Amino acid sequence: MEKHNAAVLRLGMLLSAFVDARELGIVTVEKALVELTRNSYEPDICYFGPDKASTIKPDLLYYPAPDLVVEVLSKSTQKNDREIKFEDYAAHGVGEYWLIDPTRQTVELFSLDADTEAYALVGLYRMGDSVSSQTLAGFSIPVKAIFDAQANMAALRTYCQRIHNNGLQHAKAPEGSFRGFCVCG
Repeated sequence: MEKHNAAVLRLGMLLSAFVDARELGIVTVEKALVELTRNSYEPDICYFGPDKASTIKPDLLYYPAPDLVVEVLSKSTQKNDREIKFEDYAAHGVGEYWLIDPTRQTVELFSLDADTEAYALVGLYRMGDSVSSQTLAGFSIPVKAIFDAQANMAALRTYCQRIHNNGLQHAKAPEGSFRGFCVCG
């Protein structure tokens, strides 16, 4: 369970720092109840772009379908993450879906194919590789930053340096969202 929690936290921090600095929407970690037609889910990490983020209010019970969903696999959730959630997220237009395996230390990135309305594998990324979002232009991290504390801090410092170099400011966060911070020491 600790590998799962650490991966969620590390990737959530990186996504949030990137999104917040550019005012690109909202990143939530684990407590966004996403209401879909067949089921409701609490994905490990959700990204809502500016349009959907503008509809999210502090007292919102159910969130809309995110633009990007990340699920960290575990023995108890892997089947659902790869089957029913996989189908449901695609059917509701979630444009990008990441499956993170903390045991194998891999990231599978899927993108919604507009013609088939199903996910197509963009790539399987391992330690030593970098993974880049299809939805968030410019968001690219070493896979190691999801699984290793030192690599995560280095990636956060890189984003913070870019923020300061470009004069970007962190956006104000809606209540309940997971908002990034800068670690520039």
